[in-house]
Amino acid sequence: MTKYPIGIQNFQSLREDGYAYVDKTGFVYELAQNGKYYFLSRPRRFGKSLLISTIEAYFQGKKELFKGLALEQLEKNWTVHPVLHLDLNTGKYTEPEALVSSIGWHFSLWEKEFGLPENTSPLNERFKNIILKAYQQTGQKVVILVDEYDKPLLEAIGNEALQNDYRKTLKSVYGVAKTMDGYIQMAFFTGVTKFSKVSVFSDLNNLKDISLSAQYAEICGITEKEIRENFDENVVQMAKANQLTKDECYAKLKDNYDGYHFSKKSVGMYNPFSLINALCDKDFNDYWFETGTPTFLVETLKRNHYDLENMTREEVTSDLLGSLDAIDTNPLPLLYQSGYLTIKDYNPRFDSYVLGFPNGEVERGFTRFLFRYYAPIRADQSVSFINNFTREVENGQPEKFMSRLEAMFANQDYQIVGDTELYFHNVTSLVFKLLGFYTDVERHTTDGRMDMLVQTKDYIYIFEFKIDKSADEALKQIEEKQYAKPFETDLRKLYKIGVNFSSTTRRIESWKVV
Repeated sequence: MTKYPIGIQNFQSLREDGYAYVDKTGFVYELAQNGKYYFLSRPRRFGKSLLISTIEAYFQGKKELFKGLALEQLEKNWTVHPVLHLDLNTGKYTEPEALVSSIGWHFSLWEKEFGLPENTSPLNERFKNIILKAYQQTGQKVVILVDEYDKPLLEAIGNEALQNDYRKTLKSVYGVAKTMDGYIQMAFFTGVTKFSKVSVFSDLNNLKDISLSAQYAEICGITEKEIRENFDENVVQMAKANQLTKDECYAKLKDNYDGYHFSKKSVGMYNPFSLINALCDKDFNDYWFETGTPTFLVETLKRNHYDLENMTREEVTSDLLGSLDAIDTNPLPLLYQSGYLTIKDYNPRFDSYVLGFPNGEVERGFTRFLFRYYAPIRADQSVSFINNFTREVENGQPEKFMSRLEAMFANQDYQIVGDTELYFHNVTSLVFKLLGFYTDVERHTTDGRMDMLVQTKDYIYIFEFKIDKSADEALKQIEEKQYAKPFETDLRKLYKIGVNFSSTTRRIESWKVV
């Protein structure tokens, strides 16, 4: 019976207790042989901590843990190195002293381990002394592993003073790795994001970023090939439990959990957390999204008055994709690095990437979360609203669902900030996407662009929105631009809906269906 490593991030525990493991140790050997200073960005719950733990076990010479794995055959010497593993993943960083306290706690353990007196010197001085003492005591160079280096910075987004304080602290600590180069065997940093111009790594300018490297695209996550090699029988069991064929089960797993790309032409990577949970439960739930709420991401989108439709339209350069320098003007890098968007296509002419949702789990979860933040409706009303709205769209009842939409915008408790038209478009498109309907916003036709097209199995809805005009003007544009012409031979019933939104009252002022 398969033991699924749910929540297991320690390589030694995983191996000794007989949990399933997809062999990534060949990558560990490559890293050790080919370089010295590395940075890897991956979304949360993507196996970064387990990778760090695997590297730790390797440099500690724990050969017995690698029996039957690639590294057992690749490594001949198994030299034991002192390992300094700084894990910033577990702390809560809401106060200035939190980061210093977290790092200081690790330093105290190492000072005790290597016989140094605990002291109150600056962190960078303590770190230098620890590295030097570890080297002198063991006669071997030191390995530095930093897990989730950026968690303090992410938690401080929106608090510039606190973030600046954290940057200075991290810069002083991480910079030690370069000044002590002669005593270091390897330094490996992981995180969700890459802060470049904020100077966190400016003193460590020899750091190799492998986040978009084709060579290491599969270092975290699981490929379909690896699923078939390691979990094929588990997929068979899951298929039976859900009354699916094996091929249908693979297809559904792919739709829900595959689709992450970390280089220009890499194979799709499955989110390991979601995949393992799905196989264990034999169910297709939304696991990854429920483990974290992207509040700071949505706040960034709202603060920038971002057009949500552009999330899957804009092209971004590799330089922009790899840093957060332009977060105040373009939140896409943050969405990509956090795992809510991924690479969908690459344009070699401009060295640019087209982004999109990686899979159904992420699109559903993120849309639900966006809806709660954008829509003028209370959380306790959302389930009833969605269920009723869905039935009315599916049953061809535009008057009913438009009345419901009108009532939603009539909520006076919400304060709309920024572009009124953009807000209205964002919320309306979110409503339909949330319900799982095919929604196309600003669809191009031969005579112009229709504002929104929604299609179900039995109905087609063409929407035109106006601000401070009239519903009749909106319907007139649908007719004049012949937006319905592409559907003349379609057997489904077609509705044309004109909507006027008031910038003064921030409500739907009038609407008409024909």
